[in-house]
Amino acid sequence: MNLQEHICSRTVTFLTRLTPIAHYFNKASLPSQQETLGQIVMDILNEGRNLNRKSLCTKLLGRLEVASEPEEENHYQTLIGLLV
Repeated sequence: MNLQEHICSRTVTFLTRLTPIAHYFNKASLPSQQETLGQIVMDILNEGRNLNRKSLCTKLLGRLEVASEPEEENHYQTLIGLLV
């Protein structure tokens, strides 16, 4: 194995080990269910709208549509599941 192959091999090994760590911290950066619902409740009340299950679900669906990560989508889907 020449030096370039050795470096490539070590880089792949490093990145393979890094991926689960990055995934963990990405998940950890998601707000808790209570924090998300609190933000949504404040949004609804600040808009002067009635706070009810329908308005909560509507806001959650809006956030689900623009979610960029699978973990984020799962977070919103879980919250919607709690409300229906």
